[in-house]
Amino acid sequence: MLRALALALLLANAAYFAWGQGLLAAYGWAPARQAEPERLAQQIRPEAMQLLTPRTAPPVDKPPVHAVRAAAITAEPPAGTQCLLVGVFTEQQARALRPRLQAGLPAGSWSFDSSGDSVRWIIYMGKYISKEAMNRKRVMLRQLDLAFEPPVSPVLNPGLSLGSYASRAEAEKALDQMNERGLRSARVMLERPELPSLWLKLPAADAPMQARLEALKPQLAGKAVQTCP
Repeated sequence: MLRALALALLLANAAYFAWGQGLLAAYGWAPARQAEPERLAQQIRPEAMQLLTPRTAPPVDKPPVHAVRAAAITAEPPAGTQCLLVGVFTEQQARALRPRLQAGLPAGSWSFDSSGDSVRWIIYMGKYISKEAMNRKRVMLRQLDLAFEPPVSPVLNPGLSLGSYASRAEAEKALDQMNERGLRSARVMLERPELPSLWLKLPAADAPMQARLEALKPQLAGKAVQTCP
């Protein structure tokens, strides 16, 4: 019994070896070959394959950034509409006008565009009678770890600016915080007064919107309506 089982295992191993080596291929018994000729035979039009390197890769058809920006600037308003400008307004005038515009014009149809510098308040130290006096203040400010720079306005030089702010309230709040750190003799000053610098812009005003704008003229403080350049 054991001899028969051992003989059967020996014959099975011999048959598997012959099958694995392709010795039985003539009888239709052989594993699928993975040799390179068979893989090459399975390729479809290998001659059409091309290797693209960064130098040979075709460029993407994408317009340059400056062309996109220029197109955006020179874009014409939709047919039947006009780009209109009203102004100029101060920040205070614009704040008072915004609620009326929100109530009288469609949302997103208008905006205030700045045409220049707005009001600026600074925390100021000066004027100093000599460079020595100003240098002593600089040493003190460095010890307090406070940044400083010369004022933009030549009228305030020689002096030191410890920060600029859009409103007096913001500047005074910042000054209080600096005083808590040991700062003395600084004060809030108006470096640049508020000037009219905001234009009301309606980039695509159709006939109904122009009629609404006409109805708002009493609130426009006499500002002229003109087409965009």
